[in-house]
Amino acid sequence: MTWMVYGANGYTGRLIAELAVKRGERPILAGRSAEKVEPVAAALGLEHRAFDLSRASAHLEDVEAVVHCAGPFAHTSAAMVDACLKTRTHYLDITGEIDVFESIGQRDIDARKAGIVLLPGAGFDVVPTDCLAALLSKALPTATHLDLAFAAGGGASAGTAKTSVEASAAGGRIRENGELKSVRIGHRRRTAHFRSGPREVGSIPWGDVSTAYRSTGIPNITTFTIVPGVVGQLQQVFAPVLQAPLVQNVAKAFAGKVKGPDERRRANTRAEVFGEAWDAGTRVECAITTPNAYSLTADSVLRAVGKVNGVRPGSHTPSSAFGADFVRELDGVFVGEIRAN
Repeated sequence: MTWMVYGANGYTGRLIAELAVKRGERPILAGRSAEKVEPVAAALGLEHRAFDLSRASAHLEDVEAVVHCAGPFAHTSAAMVDACLKTRTHYLDITGEIDVFESIGQRDIDARKAGIVLLPGAGFDVVPTDCLAALLSKALPTATHLDLAFAAGGGASAGTAKTSVEASAAGGRIRENGELKSVRIGHRRRTAHFRSGPREVGSIPWGDVSTAYRSTGIPNITTFTIVPGVVGQLQQVFAPVLQAPLVQNVAKAFAGKVKGPDERRRANTRAEVFGEAWDAGTRVECAITTPNAYSLTADSVLRAVGKVNGVRPGSHTPSSAFGADFVRELDGVFVGEIRAN
């Protein structure tokens, strides 16, 4: 397959490219700036291209799949999806942004007509949580509620930090009776029974309030991570300030200086996921342990690229594309037993 990593000069894009070469793959590396992409490609002995997203279709005619890594995806995904539909190129990305999942989900008919797969969230956002949601739904098909929680160690990349800055101004999101609803961050708290032990977590706007709903049809979904209780209170007070363009620009400037975890830190940190689904009379839960979130993302993306030609055309979540057990195929992942209570 001829495939491309767009945004290859970014932290996660580079990790994907490096792992691809280690596994004998030779993707085309691309991005907006030749000055930034060329050194990465030269170091790995790969072809490179430089183009703005407004001209993407002219550079995808000979490409079967593109892995889009240039976020924030709220600003970049639509143009790349349009180009992929035009050139009949499979689209994968590493977003965790709820509105991006929603908008790409609405392109399902377009993707079917073009004969391509649209797969946002092919990395840690949201492969482990989406597959866990599908596993729990399979165990309890009558589930009406789903909670998903994660704890990721090792720190964030600049791209993740910038996206988080934008999301912080919008507050929290949940799925309630099938509809997306805005709430404050940390509006709900609970105990997540991770494999390492119980941890208190608070609600956050994670991509699964979109993807898990599409994967399972469960109408009430809340996502969680480790959030101090005071964070939700502060977010409610300062959200209007965070929406100001000047504040956003300053915060993004600081976020852009984040380096992301180095190889040693990635090797020595892990992520954990917990999920619980229930109906009126039964609850089922399960916990998953994974490698560092960025390491899992690179592995997951490469495996997804290798499988995408066998997926039914349309807009997909990871579990709808590859099945709930896709997460079990990833390196270093342990999926616990599903327990009923």
